[in-house]
Amino acid sequence: MTRASCPPAGLARQAVEIRTNRYPSGVETEAAAPSSDVSTGPPRVSVVVPLLNEERTIQPLYDGLVQALEEAGLAAEMIFVDDGSTDATFELLSRLHDRDDRVRVVSFKRNFGQHPAMHAGIARARGSIVVTMDGDLQNQPSDIGKLIAAIDGGADVASGRRLTRHDAFVLRRLPSRAINALLARLTGAPISDFGCAFNAYRRDALEPVMHRIGRQKFTKALVCSTGAKVVEVDLEHRPRADSSRYGFARLIRLALHVLTGFWPQMVQWVGAALAILGILTAAVIGVWGSIFWIRHGNFPGPLFLGGLVLFVLGLQGFLMAVLGEYLQRIQRDVERRPIYYIDRELG
Repeated sequence: MTRASCPPAGLARQAVEIRTNRYPSGVETEAAAPSSDVSTGPPRVSVVVPLLNEERTIQPLYDGLVQALEEAGLAAEMIFVDDGSTDATFELLSRLHDRDDRVRVVSFKRNFGQHPAMHAGIARARGSIVVTMDGDLQNQPSDIGKLIAAIDGGADVASGRRLTRHDAFVLRRLPSRAINALLARLTGAPISDFGCAFNAYRRDALEPVMHRIGRQKFTKALVCSTGAKVVEVDLEHRPRADSSRYGFARLIRLALHVLTGFWPQMVQWVGAALAILGILTAAVIGVWGSIFWIRHGNFPGPLFLGGLVLFVLGLQGFLMAVLGEYLQRIQRDVERRPIYYIDRELG
């Protein structure tokens, strides 16, 4: 089944085939009206860039991409995904599309997030190599050649590694180290920077996980979890022009997402650990209470019972948070809700 979006005023309603059907298990999305612009041949490289209110960086980003691709002699396309921007992002992208037929634009009806935007771009990519990057100019387009060289060298994934990060230590770098260590443990991939969005993928490595990209964060971790060959590439990283969109609450949700998304046995392991801990704790309290009662003739039951109840309630709260994440995923999959809705598409 496919879904069709409501066309803009003046256009006839029509059902449009979803453009992810090259993947047998592609994620259901909402498609926009097809464009009349058709490329004469498939490019070798597709550059996918999600954008959210980046009107100030679009022109220098485009100029940098054009220069890097032309210097490397690469036949390429640039796919910009406007993730529900409220500034002039789409208007600027439209002008670039009018001037350069290598520019393709996808615009969401509202903000759905970086990873659904990444899926929209990857699903439309025609190149045998797909490069993903952020649009805030912390990633330098001039490094694309390094990533392509790693793929040409035999890697399935060229993983960007930011040597000198220009981000806040407490809110970005410290949590990033913890999440990177956790993902490396859970996926078995020897990567030190899972959070870097500047990467290159061989198309064959992306196709097996297309049904999970967008619904699951950390595209690179998804691909690496299949056993793909990965090579880390050192990249330049510049300070962000505006403030980071990552807050403490978002980092907590991200950590929960990693645990529930890449550790399917989490509930079993946590449940077993809590059962063992609970039984041992109850046994120790029972033995100690019995000895205290025999020696002093007065067992402090209410105090220890209250502490035990609070301990159990805290553990139950943690389990509720984890189970809530699972239930949200199940509900989303059962309802078959699209992970994004497209408003307009150019190219």
